Amino acid sequence: MFAELAVDPSVLMILCAVAFTAGFIDAIAGGGGLLTVPALLTAGLPPHVVLGTNKLAATFGSFTASLTYYRKKLFNPQFWRRSVLYTAIGAVLGTLVVDLISKEALEKILPLLILLAAIYTLFNRMQPDDRLQLPQVDAKLHWQQRSQGLVLGFYDGIAGPGAGAFWMVSTMALYRINLLLTCGVARTMNFISNGFSLVAFIALGHVNFALGIAMGLCLMLGAWLGAHSAIKFGSRFIRPVFICVVIAIAVRLAWQAWSS
Repeated sequence: MFAELAVDPSVLMILCAVAFTAGFIDAIAGGGGLLTVPALLTAGLPPHVVLGTNKLAATFGSFTASLTYYRKKLFNPQFWRRSVLYTAIGAVLGTLVVDLISKEALEKILPLLILLAAIYTLFNRMQPDDRLQLPQVDAKLHWQQRSQGLVLGFYDGIAGPGAGAFWMVSTMALYRINLLLTCGVARTMNFISNGFSLVAFIALGHVNFALGIAMGLCLMLGAWLGAHSAIKFGSRFIRPVFICVVIAIAVRLAWQAWSS
């Protein structure tokens, strides 16, 4: 049985505006869920339905962004196939055990980890936008892809905030590729984890389809605009947006975890 809830038209308009903004930001730097999840909570949905509905909406946006990067040849599915597979496995496992994990300690340490991600990006030497070479394929690369996909897919499956930011920073650190290629990887893996996590949420009956689809369409539009903006303006646009978004995520999570 699926979760449905009537939403006032004015509230729906606000949710759709938030979704558009989240889609734009998420396509560039990740972190859109930090906008949509609190917004959905204001609509009166139970927390587990909020997570499932957010996954539905986020899947629309991440699909649009990942398709845009793929069409611009900024994502190679064959090269990243192990990452795709293990991200899917991790996302399903994370969603299935979401109710079994105590997240109190994680919520307190997350802001520090995300802030470190911003600092790394600020001081890390970036590869030029025109350098589109992928790393050499070897056994080490394969294990990096498997481990990264499984860990971050699992984290995203348990509704982990800032998953997109972790994808971007870990991808830059592990593979030494430029920001445009990093965005292609991060957005595609977000789509994979969102999609497979969504399947689990649907099986559990934790999705409001009407609201999720409405917000998802707005997320798609925002994601399309965000991805094209990132591709057009390159790292000089992506880097400051990413740093600002990550710092904002860290501050919000710190306030949420430590204020009580």
